[in-house]
Amino acid sequence: MDREYHKWFSPNLNRDMELLVFGHAGARVLVFPTRRGRFYEYEEIGLVNALADRLDKGWLQLFCVDSIDRESIYNRYIPPPDRIKRHGQYEHYILNEVLPFSRLKNPQPFMISHGCSLGAYHAANIAFRHPQWFGKLVALSGRYDLSAPVAEFRGLFDDYYDEDIYFHNPNHFLPNLENTDVLDDLRRMQIVMTVGAADPFLNSNLALSETLCTKHIKHELHIWDGRAHQADDWHKMVQIYL
Repeated sequence: MDREYHKWFSPNLNRDMELLVFGHAGARVLVFPTRRGRFYEYEEIGLVNALADRLDKGWLQLFCVDSIDRESIYNRYIPPPDRIKRHGQYEHYILNEVLPFSRLKNPQPFMISHGCSLGAYHAANIAFRHPQWFGKLVALSGRYDLSAPVAEFRGLFDDYYDEDIYFHNPNHFLPNLENTDVLDDLRRMQIVMTVGAADPFLNSNLALSETLCTKHIKHELHIWDGRAHQADDWHKMVQIYL
């Protein structure tokens, strides 16, 4: 399959950013890595290979981006307001640099937002905030409220809360969403979520699903046996849902 490495200086982040592109045609897939993951992770854990047939046939083209989680939401060395600010800069990088780059590489208008674990949060957050750019969301084993501690996972903002954090937590802002244009875009998007029955983030997924139902937004929530939060599980999931 085609594999391309790209690197450029991001004016939105004031640093170099890297990404990998797999495939030559088809629906464009924006792929976020897991917590503190890198742009090569999706390939490294075998998920690119799991989709090899679809990539070779030109059904999908993957744009595997880097994360800056260590500089933003997982950076305990800076105050919470600066963490969410840096996260917002990352969103600007994706919207204003990666998406235009993907359109230059591939004029196919259909774009999928996708990720596993924290990557599912990134994928869902940007798709729910900017649904006009996406035709489908595939979020596997995600966490959709970063502010609240769950099991062994801490809240990422140390009990600090502001408007920016509110608008970057889908389980917070979606219940109050009333913008008809945004809701219309969400209702035309295909939304697929998966989570394990024993995953600590099951309730986060159930709450998000309930909100989507309340807003009359069609979606699929698939609950898998066990924790289902490892690469072996995601190999099976991407072959079914992506």
